[in-house]
Amino acid sequence: MPPHLSADRPAAQPPPRGTVDALISQTRRLRGEVDAVRREAPADGEDAQGRWQRALCNLALHQLNDLDEHLAQLRDGPPAVPVQPATTPAAPTTLPGSAAPRQGSLLSRVGSAEWNLLTDEASWSGELYQILGRDAAAPPLTLDELPSLVLDEDRAMLTTMVTDCLIDAKPIDGEFRIVRPDGGVRTVHMMGEPVLDTDGSTASMWAVLRDVSELRRSQRTVGETRESLRRQQHVAQTERRLAVELQEAVLPPWRGSLRFPRQGPRALDVAAHYLPSSTSALIGGNWYDALELPDGETLLSVGDLTGHGVTVTSGMAMLLGALRGMAVAGTQPGQLLSWLNQLLDATVQPALGSAVCCRYLPATRTLSWAQAGHPAPLLFRDGTGRALAAPDGVLLGATSGADYGQAEAGLRVGDLLLLHTEGLVPRRSDSPDPGETGILEGTAAVQRLLDLAPRFGEARTAQDCVRMIVEEFGETEREDDACVLIARIGS
Repeated sequence: MPPHLSADRPAAQPPPRGTVDALISQTRRLRGEVDAVRREAPADGEDAQGRWQRALCNLALHQLNDLDEHLAQLRDGPPAVPVQPATTPAAPTTLPGSAAPRQGSLLSRVGSAEWNLLTDEASWSGELYQILGRDAAAPPLTLDELPSLVLDEDRAMLTTMVTDCLIDAKPIDGEFRIVRPDGGVRTVHMMGEPVLDTDGSTASMWAVLRDVSELRRSQRTVGETRESLRRQQHVAQTERRLAVELQEAVLPPWRGSLRFPRQGPRALDVAAHYLPSSTSALIGGNWYDALELPDGETLLSVGDLTGHGVTVTSGMAMLLGALRGMAVAGTQPGQLLSWLNQLLDATVQPALGSAVCCRYLPATRTLSWAQAGHPAPLLFRDGTGRALAAPDGVLLGATSGADYGQAEAGLRVGDLLLLHTEGLVPRRSDSPDPGETGILEGTAAVQRLLDLAPRFGEARTAQDCVRMIVEEFGETEREDDACVLIARIGS
């Protein structure tokens, strides 16, 4: 098809070859960088964010591949239009000098056409025949015949665009869907302009048509994965909000040291703190609790139900409520953990948990305690610290009918008890073996807490000790959330 001339401007000239070569080099370099990003994107089909990233990268790669081809065509100039004898039927062919359309290409097919309004003749490029799925030996369709290829719901839009172009000299820029002879539906993007005669009237209309079916499919994939990711993030945010609200409703709302009125203002000074995970947006099942009991004793406990989210937080609330109820009824720590184990074993959703449960009798300064697969309380006295010898006890929910031992410890005025969940002390980044066993890891964590003994000896309140722990370990990256409770023995 010859270059188009309008009444007021000549046809645009192609840019210098060197400029296009530079653009091609930049495009190919960028394509390599995008491909590297795509390979690093998670390939897990269950990861909505990974699917969205890969879809975006694939879309960008397709378009960069097509841009590379189009720039090459721009550099090499338009190919000659093949001439097919009318008596020789032929299947749609690829234009000489151009590569066959690539599998999965988004914009590899670009065709052109011109409709002469004075002679009612039409001229199509070979690529347009391929886009529309028509035999290259067949005559091109006129403007009146073109809508016969278009889906019914898109015909009015095409008619409007063509009418506006021919009558009002408006440029064409729109999309419509066509039905190919094989029944396939393709989306075509059409851009065109009227060609004006010397008197300013429309002599013909020319257009460039692109098959953008794969482009739209890839864009839909990106949109669907983006929407899936958005829904997933909304669900996660809602779940986190519910978990936080449930946790705040269950855990004691302390803003300083807690003192128990029945024991007098100096009998027991208690403070606690919850430290969230830095690697998970969801709330875990950690808890701390201190409760003055009707018989004058005090319940102290910390624990952790495995997992994250609303389900785990609600399970934690159930266990904490049961623990409080049984403690008020006078149940001793060992028996209390046995019943908690039965309760967890009977729940619909199986789970594992760890806990340490203590009853403190202020009259004799005696601590009775039991543990279920949990770090033992740490006792600090006279500037040094040690872990209490732990009685037998397996994880809650690990086995039915488990028995839990019980131990006692005599305390003195000024003693400090530290109860904590695992993860309070994050693993050191310079650990020689990131896969070290839990026993070694737990031993190192306990020692780092015991090293705080001299500083605890200088603290005036339990809240001061909690503040020291938060300053020491609170800003460190931690894989899980954790709780700490400190009780200072008064007179």
